[in-house]
Amino acid sequence: MIQLGSIFAVMWLYRAKIAAVVAGLPSNPAARRFAVMLVLATMPALVAGALFSKFVKSILYGSLAVIAVSFILGGVVILLVERFRPKPDVFDVDALPVARGAAMGLWQALALIPGVSRSGATIVGAMLMRVDRAAAAEFSFFLAMPTMAAAFLHDLLEVRHELGSARGLEIAVGFLMSFLAAAAIVRPFLNYVRRSGFAPFAWYRITLGAALLAALIW
Repeated sequence: MIQLGSIFAVMWLYRAKIAAVVAGLPSNPAARRFAVMLVLATMPALVAGALFSKFVKSILYGSLAVIAVSFILGGVVILLVERFRPKPDVFDVDALPVARGAAMGLWQALALIPGVSRSGATIVGAMLMRVDRAAAAEFSFFLAMPTMAAAFLHDLLEVRHELGSARGLEIAVGFLMSFLAAAAIVRPFLNYVRRSGFAPFAWYRITLGAALLAALIW
């Protein structure tokens, strides 16, 4: 439910773009190209989720060590990509080639592993394919809409018999706070990324993962 709140916030922030794509599907080749790219990029995560979600939830989600190592490795990868990434040649999400957009979906599927950031994996993959940070982050937001909506519906079907009116206020508060937080942070986040990159986020991941490993050892 919290994820759904953030999805709605992103949809609200990009409502003009979404409306233009939907309205242009019958006649605008650019709108159809963007829609096809989004569908292709969503498919790997849906397939991976259908095949491996039970294993991930029953085995990997119960291992704090897996989460800690994923945090550390993810941070290291981000630092390496920030340092050695190829020079970008795509600076706008509308200029993103379909093949690269679809390939970003393969990177997104890695987020099935606990501790791997969905947006982080998608953005890092895009940067390796010569996509500028801000354009990669923006497409990651668009990609989150169908992907996280599908994940929400899947989990909702699984727990539908456990939901009751007593949880209503709790769910409503979580949804509202998620919506407000995402609505407030998306634009500033993109502006910050354009200026400073993802290195601070990488160090945050490494520090948190190391602290979790230390806690498990002690």
